[in-house]
Amino acid sequence: MCLCCPGMNPKKQKIEHNLSPGTSPKKQKIGHNFSPGAAVEVSSDEDGLEGAWFSGTINLKDDDDDTKLLREEVDGLRLRPSPPDVEIVDRFEALEQVEALYNDGWWVGVVAKVLKDDKYYVYFESSDEKLKFRHSDLRVHQEWINGKWVIPSKLKLISSF
Repeated sequence: MCLCCPGMNPKKQKIEHNLSPGTSPKKQKIGHNFSPGAAVEVSSDEDGLEGAWFSGTINLKDDDDDTKLLREEVDGLRLRPSPPDVEIVDRFEALEQVEALYNDGWWVGVVAKVLKDDKYYVYFESSDEKLKFRHSDLRVHQEWINGKWVIPSKLKLISSF
């Protein structure tokens, strides 16, 4: 299986897929029952990208395709469907777990401080950083668990920011 994913490693990699002989590419399912063209998110284990999810599309290998889209071969553990839209949140609260759009990927963090004008400081434990975001660059954190989307409960953090 393969993806076209902005924000991932820019070097081109060999792309492979499992296509059963005699099966039409449009009917073939790829891992996790994803069909070609399906919107997905993919994570990376590269240094500095751990924990981020990048948007992508399932594609089939095409050796003659010389487009400039990034293609990355991934295993099923780093692949999930794009999360569904949830009810619109007017405002996030302090200590609420969110996903922030940063460097073309969605990163899990915690609202450290609610600011004026729909802005927030979000703390990222993995990098020990606190960055400022607009409300429009945040979304409700959801986890893909056992084939279902789950919204985890709000965190109760002991440490202060």
